[in-house]
Amino acid sequence: MKLTISLAQRGVLWAVMLFTAAPALAFADVYVIVYPGLNLTADDIKNIYTGEKELAESTKIRPQDNSSAREEFLKKVLQLDAAKYESLWTKKSFRDGINPPTVRASDAEVIAYVKSNPGAIGYVTTAPPGDVTVLKKF
Repeated sequence: MKLTISLAQRGVLWAVMLFTAAPALAFADVYVIVYPGLNLTADDIKNIYTGEKELAESTKIRPQDNSSAREEFLKKVLQLDAAKYESLWTKKSFRDGINPPTVRASDAEVIAYVKSNPGAIGYVTTAPPGDVTVLKKF
C-alpha cells in the first residue's frame, strides 16, 4: 500500500513540526556563572549587566557577554531587547566612562574566561563544568 500526501498536507505537516520544535529551541536554559569564590548573589546580576555594580568587596567584576546566548539572556534575565541594552551601555560609556561587558563568541569562550579570571561573570546555555560556580539558572 502506497501512502500519498498532497502538497497542502505536506505544508501542514511542516508547519506542525516547526511549531512544535520552535519552543524547545527558543527557550534554552541560561546559566549565570562566576569565578569560584566570587562573592555575588543572584540579585546582583541585573546590576552588574546594567553597569550599576562594579565591585564585589574589593574585587573588580569582569562581566562577559556571550554573543551565542545574548538574546536568551536579555529576554529572560534583564527583560530588555538588544537595542535597549546597546543604548543603555552607550549612555553609560559616555556619561560614566564605564565600558560594556566584553563580548565572547561562545559558551566555551565564556567558561574558559570565567574559570581563569578572578572577578569574572558570564552566562551560557550549556550546563557548565564543576570548576565554575553557577550563580543562577534561568
